[in-house]
Amino acid sequence: MTLKRPHITLLFSLLVLITIVLAFLDIVLGSIKIQLEDVIKAMFGEAERESWQYIIREIRMPRVVTTLLAGSGLAVAGLLMQSLFRNPLAGPYVLGISSGASLGVAIFVMSSGMAIFGTEVRVFAEWGQVISAVAGSLLVFLLIILVAAKLRDSVSLLIVGIMFGSMSTALVSILQYFSRPDLVQKFVIWTMGSLSSTTWDQLIVLSPFILSGLIMSITLIKPMNALLLGENNARATGVNVIRLRYLILITASIIIGALTAYTGPIAFIGLAVPHLVRLLFGSGNHRLILPGSILSGAALLLICDILSQVPGRNYVLPVNAITALFGGPVILWIIIGRKRLRSSF
Repeated sequence: MTLKRPHITLLFSLLVLITIVLAFLDIVLGSIKIQLEDVIKAMFGEAERESWQYIIREIRMPRVVTTLLAGSGLAVAGLLMQSLFRNPLAGPYVLGISSGASLGVAIFVMSSGMAIFGTEVRVFAEWGQVISAVAGSLLVFLLIILVAAKLRDSVSLLIVGIMFGSMSTALVSILQYFSRPDLVQKFVIWTMGSLSSTTWDQLIVLSPFILSGLIMSITLIKPMNALLLGENNARATGVNVIRLRYLILITASIIIGALTAYTGPIAFIGLAVPHLVRLLFGSGNHRLILPGSILSGAALLLICDILSQVPGRNYVLPVNAITALFGGPVILWIIIGRKRLRSSF
């Protein structure tokens, strides 16, 4: 049952408040324990200890901004894919874009361990990893666009995307087989996802991509609502389905490619959040679930990041391990209750 307007306004207000509170908690809590008073002083550049100020302003605050962007972007990208393919199990990575990014990073990281390259390369330089990931994701994206021009139905495009992802993964496996163990370890750590390796300088580059993708997705709300009725019915209402498909692919690829380049592949958020938002609002209307996904995705990834820090300890868990604990039960719920979900697609 769809909520009434006053309830919707209240729900959005609560989501905004929860996101703000979680963002503050993510700055306060961490693997190194710092008193609340010192955290607040450090945020304004007045910390008594220079090390605390560096931790808060140069590590935790960029991490929180990255988490907000990543959570929002992944949730929206997942929603776009589910709307395009009308499939509840479609996620942000079904097109193989992130697999292309992983291939780019694998080549960059592990090439020095392959005899055919002969010379050492500087592994994990500040921008080399990002550039490699962008190049890999861009290559797969261009292939997807070329194939999309020859396919008329979205289901075939979904299968093609999965195949591109599988081929990229196979090439990564070959690279791992011929690489040194230490380089393979560096790559495996990258695949676990990280929200803490992004600097303010990198955020200046990352933010425009994610924000432009979110803005583009908002402009697609009306045609995506029409697409819920099926491609034929959408055409009958005046929607250019081919153009809409391209716009969704471009928007999702911008978000996925940029985020994967900077944070690594982060699983389950893009797949689980849209379903949680549909359940929360009791509606499949994109006017509600798209902004709801932006807020809920940010809030959920903030929770996962807080848990990954294991407050008070001197180590950090992989963020993918935490997101899987949230996303796994949601996926099971989707599979078990699939008949009940069909009305939303």
